[in-house]
Amino acid sequence: MEKMAMDYTQVTEVAGDDVSSEQIQRMYARYTFARRYCEGKDILELACGSGQGLGYLAKVAKKVVGGDYSWPLVRMTKDYYRDRMPIVQLDAQILPIKNQSFDVVLLFEAIYYLKHSEAFVKDCLRVLRPGGVVLICNPNKDLADFNPSPHSHRYFSAPEFVDLMKPLGMEVECFADCEVNYASPKRKFLSFVKRTMVRLNLMPKTMAGKRLFKRIVFGKLVPLPQELTGEGANCELPCTLDPTRPDFTHKVIFAVAHKQG
Repeated sequence: MEKMAMDYTQVTEVAGDDVSSEQIQRMYARYTFARRYCEGKDILELACGSGQGLGYLAKVAKKVVGGDYSWPLVRMTKDYYRDRMPIVQLDAQILPIKNQSFDVVLLFEAIYYLKHSEAFVKDCLRVLRPGGVVLICNPNKDLADFNPSPHSHRYFSAPEFVDLMKPLGMEVECFADCEVNYASPKRKFLSFVKRTMVRLNLMPKTMAGKRLFKRIVFGKLVPLPQELTGEGANCELPCTLDPTRPDFTHKVIFAVAHKQG
C-alpha cells in the first residue's frame, strides 16, 4: 500500500509521552473490557497507534493484527513488536482484507477521524465472520466541557451509535466508562475553566501544550508504556448504558455491535 499523507502522530499520544494516570487506567479498562470478546479469536485492531493494547490482547487471542493509517505510527509499532504479530498500514474505511477473516474488529478513540463512518461499519461487516463483533469507543461529546480533537469529523453518543449500526443489521449494546463527579468543587472549577477555554478556542492544539494543561489539572504525569501488562487486571470495567438516551456523566462511550450469524 502506498504511504498515506496524514500524520496522526500530531494528535496521538504515543509510547513514552507523558500522560495522566487516569489515561492509563482508561486504557486498561477498554482493553480489559475488550479481552472478554477476544479469547481464542482472530482480532483486528484499527487505529492501533503505537500499539499499547496489542500485546495485552495477544495473551488471550488466537491471532492479533494491528493496523493504523499513519505510517510513522505503523513503523514505531512494527519496530517494537517485530515478529510477534503483523502491523500494517491501512484505511479503516477501505480495508485491504479478505471477506470473513476476523472475529473481532476494534476501533478505540478514532472513529471521529473517519469522514465516512458508515463505510467503516460496512467494511467491518464484510471482514467479520458470522457472529463477529465490532467494538468502538469515543469521548463523550455530551459532556458539558467536551473538547473536540483537531482533524475530527463526528463523535457519537449511544443513540447515534445505534442509529449508525442497527440499520445495517447489527445488534448494538452501549457502555460507558470514567464517571465525572461534577458535584465536587474542584471538578466544577476545572469544568468551568475548560468550557471557557473551549469556547474561546484557547485549548492547546499541540501535544506539548496538552501536556502542560494536563500537568496543571492532574499534577504529576507518567510515561505511556509501549505495551500494557497485567497491572490493570483489577480495573473498573465500563458499565451498561441505556442506548436510547445520551449520557451526561461519563467521559467515554462504548458500542459493541454484533454481526448476525
